[in-house]
Parts: sequence; structure tokens; C-alpha cells
Amino acid sequence: MEHETPQGPPRGATKTAALYVVAMLVLVVASAIYVPACILLLPSRSLRIRAGNVYGKIVGPLIFGLAGIRPVIHNKEGLSGSFPALYVCNHTSTADMWLGMWMCPYRGCGVAKKEIVFLPFFGQAFWLSGHLLLDRGNRARAMASMANVRGVVHKHGLGIWMWPEGTRSRDGRLRPLKKGFIHLAIATGLPVVPVVFHNADIHWPSKKFRTVPGDLHIDILPPIDTSEWVSERAGEHAHTVWEAFQNALGPRQKGQAPDA
Repeated sequence: MEHETPQGPPRGATKTAALYVVAMLVLVVASAIYVPACILLLPSRSLRIRAGNVYGKIVGPLIFGLAGIRPVIHNKEGLSGSFPALYVCNHTSTADMWLGMWMCPYRGCGVAKKEIVFLPFFGQAFWLSGHLLLDRGNRARAMASMANVRGVVHKHGLGIWMWPEGTRSRDGRLRPLKKGFIHLAIATGLPVVPVVFHNADIHWPSKKFRTVPGDLHIDILPPIDTSEWVSERAGEHAHTVWEAFQNALGPRQKGQAPDA
């Protein structure tokens, strides 16, 4: 599915640090309310996750709205209609996180390795929000961590939102997908729903003080059944999901096949 989107920074592109100053002020004010609320809700992980959903649906639009980005979601009903699911997105832009926080269905949460809690402020906020943490120290701890995540997901009826490329693509092209989300899907039994961002890197390039206002098209692809997935074929399963992204992206974002 290809959409008419900008192919480069057009005239009138916003080039200003003021956006970041205002965005930081928004985050400071919102966090001053959100973090104490999460502390009060510490006894209930489910309520903390829902509080995080509310936070994302308020702060997300404020941030990408400041950037002049107007998300146009195709098959939006695919988000709630497939819940609970493992929602996986391509990752190219500063806007990705804010769009994901806004789009994530209620009772949806993120997942990260446990070391994230040591990042100043962000790590503590991530933990307070009730997000999932994985221990990848060794095989035994990784398996125990995955079993714990499965228990939490089933207990609270959670969905998961993540970016399986790991880091942002520098050129906007699709990167190979890391296999962690495959093992997560197998452990939880959740279907995988690819969420495709088109040319988000043009609208808000990573680590740049520049935004390009306009419509940002997003496709919600049909869910991929994972009930027959097995860890021994993790590479094959990851390639199946990679191809779903590849087929939906326009020419400038298509990546090189991981096996090539």
C-alpha cells in the first residue's frame, strides 16, 4: 500500500529548536502529574498501564501536533479489533514513539530489557508505568523472564507495542527484524499486527531540529497468526513479518532482504 507523501524536505519545512523547548515544557508538566499518579497506583499494575495509555493519548498528539504532523490511519479498526496482540512497527523517526503512545490500545504496554531501569528518569518512569521487562543475561534467566512476562500478559489481558528493528533506521529503509519479538509472540500466544509508518523520517528526521508538516500515512496490516510458531524457526517467522512490511512500504523505504 503506497501513499502520496513527500519525497524530501519541501520548502516551508520547520527548522527550529523552539519545537523542542515547547515539547519539553509539555513533558515536564505532564510528567509532574503522571509520575506521582503512578506512585499512588503502585499496588495495581493494570491501573498503572491504563494511566500510561491515558498519558500517551494526551501527550502524544500534543507533541506531534506541535510538529505539524497529521496521522492518517488506514484500517484503524485493526488496532482494537485484533486486541490483545503484539503490535510491531517500523522505526525511522522521532515521531514514532509519540505516535505509538497515542495509537496503542488501552491495556497495551511496551517491553524492554531490564537494564532500562538504570536510565535516569526515563527508566524509572518506564518501570512505574508497568511496562514489561526482560532479563537477557543468560538462557536460564531469559526463559524465566519470558515465563514471567507470559504470566503478566495473561493475568492482565495485555497487548504489547514494540519496534523489532531495535534502533531507528538511518536512511528510512526497512532494517532486518530482531528475533526477540518472535519468542515473545510464542511465549504469549499473541498474534502479530504489523503497523507501517510511511515516510515518518521525512516528517521528523531522527535527531534533527527539523519537522515537515503534513499527513503521515499509517497502515494497520491484518494480524498474523502465531499459534503454530516455534522457536526453532524464529528466523523464518521474522522474515514472514519483514516481508509483510516490505510489501506495504513504498519504494524509498523498502529494505534489503535479511538473507541477502
